[in-house]
Amino acid sequence: MRAFVKRRAGAPPGLFDFEAAGLQWLSAATGGVPCVRVLDHADDRITLEHLETTGPTRSAAYEFGQRLAVTHDAGADGFGAPPDGWSGPGYFGPLHRPLPMSLTSHATWGWFYARERLRPNASRAATELDASTRAAVDAVIARCEAGDFDDDDSPARLHGDLWSGNVMWTSSGVVLIDPAAYGGHRETDLAMLALFGCPFFDAVIDGYLSRRPLREGWRQRAALHQLYPLLAHVVIFGAGYERQVAQAAGRTLEL
Repeated sequence: MRAFVKRRAGAPPGLFDFEAAGLQWLSAATGGVPCVRVLDHADDRITLEHLETTGPTRSAAYEFGQRLAVTHDAGADGFGAPPDGWSGPGYFGPLHRPLPMSLTSHATWGWFYARERLRPNASRAATELDASTRAAVDAVIARCEAGDFDDDDSPARLHGDLWSGNVMWTSSGVVLIDPAAYGGHRETDLAMLALFGCPFFDAVIDGYLSRRPLREGWRQRAALHQLYPLLAHVVIFGAGYERQVAQAAGRTLEL
């Protein structure tokens, strides 16, 4: 079996162990989206099964959407809860600069999202945001804390970093890599897919809806869910993403 080894000398404690725990947790969802197989992991590396990739197709995208709904419905212990059995740290972002990510469980999504996702990254990004953008982000945080965006959906089992680069198209269908897995809102993964573009996104959504309906207005709420990764991009890559943060916060405040 061919293997792919991802390494980083001096990696933050538990970085690769957390990745392995997330892949195993997501893979445990029967009928969900397959994840790359973990062969070994250590403090400075993770060894994965090598994937032979191919081009995306509409039929594979539809099946991906169906399976993603099943993964989400496998659930989690709370909003912000870690993968089952994991008690270490969480991380979000690229290998060269992963950001700390809280894995503290909450009963409501809005409070979790405000306190454990938006507020920490807004603080880290503060020097790169102008006053009006920071004020808009603070207003979104306040509305999240007030429960304005809460619903009765239970915590979903999220990949957590589901941009198109972590979606591998193979001859047997989509396989996921590089999660930042936790319990959250199902719309978060879908919003991340939309943020930087996903092949046949419309087919992914059609497949998802064939298994699990989404609450009315989910497309408009995508900006709310995209605010966290956009703030992370400001922290990691700089003020070039500040305009997108401002736009996402502004669209959210119109809801």
